[in-house]
Amino acid sequence: VLFRDDEDTFKILVATDIHLGYLEKDPVRGNDTFVTFNEILDHARKNEVDFVLLGGDLFHDNKPSRKTVHSCLESLRKYCMGDRPVQFEILSDQAVNFHYSKFPWVNYQDENLNISIPVFSIHGNHDDPTGADALCALDILSCAGLLNHFGRSTSVEKIDISPILLRKGRTKIALYGLGAIPDERLYRMFVNKQVTMLRPKEDEDSWFNLFVIHQNRSKHGATNYIPEQFLDDFIDLVVWGHEHECKIAPLQNEQQRFYVSQPGSSVVTSLSPGEAVKKHIGLLHVKGKKMKMEKIALETVRTFQIEDIVLADHPDLFNPDNPNVTQAIQAFCMEKVELMLDTAERERLGNPRQPEKPIIRLRVDYAGGFEPFSVHRFSQKYMHRVANPKDIIHFFRHREQKEK
Repeated sequence: VLFRDDEDTFKILVATDIHLGYLEKDPVRGNDTFVTFNEILDHARKNEVDFVLLGGDLFHDNKPSRKTVHSCLESLRKYCMGDRPVQFEILSDQAVNFHYSKFPWVNYQDENLNISIPVFSIHGNHDDPTGADALCALDILSCAGLLNHFGRSTSVEKIDISPILLRKGRTKIALYGLGAIPDERLYRMFVNKQVTMLRPKEDEDSWFNLFVIHQNRSKHGATNYIPEQFLDDFIDLVVWGHEHECKIAPLQNEQQRFYVSQPGSSVVTSLSPGEAVKKHIGLLHVKGKKMKMEKIALETVRTFQIEDIVLADHPDLFNPDNPNVTQAIQAFCMEKVELMLDTAERERLGNPRQPEKPIIRLRVDYAGGFEPFSVHRFSQKYMHRVANPKDIIHFFRHREQKEK
């Protein structure tokens, strides 16, 4: 009852890490990112959202190819332009929000453009500003009027994050963004109190505070991540980009009381367990200070199955002293891959929009005196059935426990 579509409720489509152009030259997977980007924008249009919010890494390459830029422009023009009126207003000083843009105002208020779905995006670590002009691929889209790039900070000494203030009826959102910055540098700046989130002057407790960030969330070394407790506790919701595992259901931070939603990527870019979690985007409803995040499963994402085998766990099957042990291991791996292909096929039957060939990854721990077999010969057998035949099998050795 709370979230009827009314004049006080913001509907926001939330996604991140779309990585347009990833593996674009791959004959099988080359179009995956473009197909899914269209699916995401199609959800935005069907749900008649107020705007789309992206958390960085829209592009996989810092200098995306002509094909990738063209495909991106095509999608944004197709889904985000039109006559449907935009129902919210901007109350902040846009010259501050978009100060590095040649057109420092939001695209839907440009009288020469007809925008039905505004897109707001920060940049990620893949599509960050570089070169003497400090331009990034998003700046091309924003110059063309198809996207609003925000959350960019140029200073190394001090970061002041000034929110875009949005109002729809009686609901007011303060939208904060911070484009990707090397984790160690940002960590140090937080510790030295050099990062400030500016609050609206009027009535600061009446705003829903939404913060979009693109940094390591899980710890990769002492200062190579951003601890959640560094963030201000007046925030209501953090949309956390960069981490590819989908944990989109908002999770409350015990100390700070804010919620964190990690949408995850919309394409598999690393063959790791986190990427095998089903991919979703979010439909975020905000009314007053209340929110609801609705999960939308992406249907065009290629199935990905991953499993681990530890050879030493099967002494009944494999004896390293047996001269035929390598054939036995290979036969065992083929059985495993067949089972994974069956699982993938069952998953695909329920969804005609999913690409035909799955991504399969079998990680084989061969510690304990075993030898890896030829991966090349093994992959030949799956050339026509698997999207990634060359790297189905990954041999690795867990460091063996030293005998005490």
